[in-house]
Amino acid sequence: MKKLTLIMTALLLLLMTGCSLEPPEWAKPKAAANLKNIKIGLSISTLNNPFFVSLKDGVVAEAKKQGMQVIVVDAQNDSAKQSNDVDDLIQQGVNALLINPTDSSAISTVVQSANALNIPVITLDRSADKGDVKALVASDNVEGGRMAARYVIDQVGKGAKVIELEGVPGASATRERGKGFHEVADKDLKVIAKQSADFDRTKGLNVMENLLQGNPDVQAVFAHNDEMALGAIEAIQSSGKNIPVIGFDGNEDALKSIKEGKLTATVAQQPELIGQLAVQAAKDVLQGKTVKTSIPAKLELVDQSK
Repeated sequence: MKKLTLIMTALLLLLMTGCSLEPPEWAKPKAAANLKNIKIGLSISTLNNPFFVSLKDGVVAEAKKQGMQVIVVDAQNDSAKQSNDVDDLIQQGVNALLINPTDSSAISTVVQSANALNIPVITLDRSADKGDVKALVASDNVEGGRMAARYVIDQVGKGAKVIELEGVPGASATRERGKGFHEVADKDLKVIAKQSADFDRTKGLNVMENLLQGNPDVQAVFAHNDEMALGAIEAIQSSGKNIPVIGFDGNEDALKSIKEGKLTATVAQQPELIGQLAVQAAKDVLQGKTVKTSIPAKLELVDQSK
């Protein structure tokens, strides 16, 4: 029903504005001369992950600094729920949408609904496959995957047997981190098994337990995020093995695990910075400024030497 309402609203916009296709004043982004009147909707893929909690905190802190209101919704890693959440945000009259997609394809429909209402969309960490996104604020996931593969080679040598724990199927971060990793690994490593664990720590533990049974000769593990990497560490410790594990994100638990000598390394992002940059991009768009379509946040490989 919500999606039908949005579609009907978009059609009414076209009928009301005639051949000019110019939306009425209420549907236009406000000039944002007074940022205190600006309402931003933030849809997070899941708040059951420290990385995305930090990302949310960065958005909230920067919006508060700018005097803008933020409405935060948690998709709980459910793409259908996220679409409904964003529909709700649109109906609440947000001036801009910040979306961290659960699924880059599934989110496309509501991005296009926002486009029809002239509500600017900024995506965080993951992209949308379709629709007009003003800017993607993210780390260079492809380069991060390459960094992880090169580090594995440095640790265990060329030709080493590696297991890859993949993120949520359909998420751009999963595709991009895997792409960068395989650009190097397919030449200089042997990926003997790979399986999705949905960026989740418990699933990372369970998947790793199963993969260890079938691949007892594995020499290293690359996980597409730290949560899966930390789950993999638990499985490896329970097996009595000592296998290097490289994660991705640089969340607080991962950095602590590295200091304790458990997790080997992580490709560290700056989630709070991503949130801050996304708010700044939304502010610039609402004020009529041009923004870059891709806004990068710096990556750093962190191990016990740092």
